[in-house]
Amino acid sequence: MKQLSNRTVVFYVLAAVCIVLLVLSSSGRLAPVEGVFTTVARPFLVAFNGLGRQINNVFTTARDLATLRSRNQQLQAQADTLIIDNLRLKEVGSENERLRELLRFRQLNPTYDFRGGQVIARVISGGTSNYLATIAIDLGAEHGIEPGMPVVTERGLVGRIYKVGPSTSTVLLITDPSSGVQALVKRNRAVGVVTGQAGAQPVMDFVPQDADISVGDEIITSGLGGNFPKNLVIGQVVSVHQRDYEMFQQATIRPTVNFDRLEFVLVITNFQPLPGQPAEPESVG
Repeated sequence: MKQLSNRTVVFYVLAAVCIVLLVLSSSGRLAPVEGVFTTVARPFLVAFNGLGRQINNVFTTARDLATLRSRNQQLQAQADTLIIDNLRLKEVGSENERLRELLRFRQLNPTYDFRGGQVIARVISGGTSNYLATIAIDLGAEHGIEPGMPVVTERGLVGRIYKVGPSTSTVLLITDPSSGVQALVKRNRAVGVVTGQAGAQPVMDFVPQDADISVGDEIITSGLGGNFPKNLVIGQVVSVHQRDYEMFQQATIRPTVNFDRLEFVLVITNFQPLPGQPAEPESVG
């Protein structure tokens, strides 16, 4: 009972103090005291206020960084997609351009029937007795392909069919040593035979000593021998080798066809080589 009375007394005392303070504050008598407390507390209030702002800035920055990181990932994914789409469009455009060039070549050579095929393999093999430079295409007997048919691109002569399967064929390139093409200099019709060289550019052999052949001359098929049609572009002379004591002179030829980048070719299907032309290459020692 005594404890309860003490609490009551404390309550009334505190209530009385509060009332007094309110009266004094409303009358302005506590202004000096309030000023002192304000002056003392101001540094602490400023410090706590600044700390609160810094904490808020930290949380805001973290939230913004998370948002920016998520947005950056989205933009990077979009950029990757656009790069892939752009590369795909460039490849399609490049392929369309090559096909248009082949179509233009067909239109400029209406006397020939062509069958277009895609290069599906490239084989270069060497051995002690034979060296072969060939490509495989996705055309075969079921497409009307036969051994000996000439193979070309819009840039010039590629080679000839020498092995035929049901749906694929092998093309012997003019860069193969066993390949021989009767040729002539377009400028003055000087004749010779273009043969491949293992690991080197083809050469035009058996050119008469008195024939005028120079660097830059264009070499085309002559049609002689019956193994290739006439006037197909082979390449360009890059050097001439002549010795007065030899019966013939020789020229090195740079083919107009880039054999390392062949993708599409045309097979001339209405040209039949003369009987006796070899279907497969002979071994080269």
